[in-house]
Amino acid sequence: MTVRSMYGTVGVGMAALTLGVLSAPAGNTAEPSHTILVEAEAFDDLGGWVTDTQVMDQMGSPFLMAHGLGRPVDDASTRVAFPVAGTYRVLVRTRDWAAPWNAPEAPGRFEVLVSGEPLPAVFGTVGAEWHWHEGGIVEITEANLETSVTLRDLTGFNGRCDAIVFTTDAEFVPPNQGVAMARFRREALSHPEKPDDAGPYDLVVVGGGMAGTCAAISAARLGLSVALIQDRPVLGGVYSSELRIDVHGRIHQQPYPALGNVVRELGRRTGKDFGPPEQYSDERKLDVVRAERTLELFLNTRVNEVEMDRSRITAVVGQDVRTGRRTRFPARWFVDSTGDGNVGYLAGADYRYGRENRAETGEDLAPDEPDGMVMGASVNWTSTETDEPVAFPETPWAIQFTAENYQEAISSEPRGPKHWLGWETGFYLHQVRQAEKIRDHGLRAAFGNWSFQKNHAPDKHVYANRELEWVAYIVGKRESRRLLGDVVLRQQDIEEHRTFPDASAAATWGFDLHYPDPKQQEQFPDEIPFRARAAHGRRHRPYPIPYRCFYSRNVDNLFMAGRNISVTHVALGTVRVMNTLGMVGEVVGMAAAVCKRHDANPRKVYTDHLDDLKELMTEGIPPSGQKRIGESSRR
Repeated sequence: MTVRSMYGTVGVGMAALTLGVLSAPAGNTAEPSHTILVEAEAFDDLGGWVTDTQVMDQMGSPFLMAHGLGRPVDDASTRVAFPVAGTYRVLVRTRDWAAPWNAPEAPGRFEVLVSGEPLPAVFGTVGAEWHWHEGGIVEITEANLETSVTLRDLTGFNGRCDAIVFTTDAEFVPPNQGVAMARFRREALSHPEKPDDAGPYDLVVVGGGMAGTCAAISAARLGLSVALIQDRPVLGGVYSSELRIDVHGRIHQQPYPALGNVVRELGRRTGKDFGPPEQYSDERKLDVVRAERTLELFLNTRVNEVEMDRSRITAVVGQDVRTGRRTRFPARWFVDSTGDGNVGYLAGADYRYGRENRAETGEDLAPDEPDGMVMGASVNWTSTETDEPVAFPETPWAIQFTAENYQEAISSEPRGPKHWLGWETGFYLHQVRQAEKIRDHGLRAAFGNWSFQKNHAPDKHVYANRELEWVAYIVGKRESRRLLGDVVLRQQDIEEHRTFPDASAAATWGFDLHYPDPKQQEQFPDEIPFRARAAHGRRHRPYPIPYRCFYSRNVDNLFMAGRNISVTHVALGTVRVMNTLGMVGEVVGMAAAVCKRHDANPRKVYTDHLDDLKELMTEGIPPSGQKRIGESSRR
């Protein structure tokens, strides 16, 4: 068996463990040193701080962020029992998130208080990279007495704290990355080397966007035992209160108009993006999933490890985003609905990133030369009118706008802030490895433009009573890895309406491809792009996507559902909207049921059992409580 992890295989043996405390000899003295790790995301009370899981694979852990839209958020607090009295050094893992842009001021400043007293250091003020910031010392006068530890935000501008270490060792510096840091976390928190076991399941779906949720529900209603694993507290991905994008694309299309039944259960199109949070049916989606007796939902769980037996996945391992504990999920088949293709990447699946060139694909919308450019990611936001004037701070650390280049973002009606489509970044950055920088650059654009409007714009009186109502801290991605199947859908397949024997869910969206806005690049030559233009290309008729785009060509038991399916960069522009991908999820759930019926892998569904899949697509997924295949038993 081969184990592949986002940050390496972790072993035990660094130090003795006592109730989550590392104890080790301190040099030549007889007294041992004591080190306590306090993970910020595990605080008892998060106050107004939010948990950011987007770069767990790079960090090894989530972190807390003070996302206050320019107003300091409420304190986060917890209590710590120290094993012995004495003098403890305090180290805080943090960073100045604006330092990569050489900003003149650190936006995310915060304090750490112990027993109500602030440490002498102010954190979030130095260092472009995550590091352990020396915070000073505290005197603990009594062993095992619970002591309060508090994070106090000073700015409301996204200060971030990963963890706090208290140590009696005068020279100890915790590991800061990779396997060593993962091992330190695991041992300090007394987590077992072997993960807890769940399952086994027929099908494990990783990623709870619309595609993954529809795949899990469909498979469960067709009699499979299913685990749905999502690293956020809500389902739906961009169609959720966290990102607030409406469901786009049409459902119930030929050649299989029954596809879309599950999509319709989860949400209805309103024609409006960036609406109030209740518009996105968070509770409805959870209720529909939890109503399925053979479907188990695991929220706030990040899958970052896979176990392989040659070319088959045998299990995935997920990490709880609050506690850090790991759980193993064995299954016969797996669905990668992560968007970024994380499971396929770990499993060694073939994939593409960036744009293919014209010579390779024959697409006239492809560039002359291949490159790593992708469609960008958005930091979405809305504003609202108030009864009184509302101030907003100056933001010298943000992108600096002028009367000639600021965007007149006035209203959240009817589709969102004026020119909302322009706020998009990360075209030339890596959407997985550099996700934090991409999001942060979007925040610099949104906050910088808003600050200029409020404080310096020639028409600033128009904005006097307006305030930021909501700014997403979860970035809305359009493209990253695309896992390759037996068919890689191309532009000409779509425009020529090529007939595929395994035609399935119909795509109705146009060639919606986003590129950096040349005007913005002229106005901000020293900034990486943060605005986009949409190149819609030629119109096309609705077309069915071949099933062979929905499974990996080299990992035998891996399906894909979501924007990571097997298409070119150009073709992705037509399939990447939620209604379309939700129907893809329904088809994948059906295909998994065919796999179970015939004890087959996903490719065999096409080569040997395509009629079975066509029958299911013709009939559609039944309502909750009606199953076509007998109740599943665990294997």
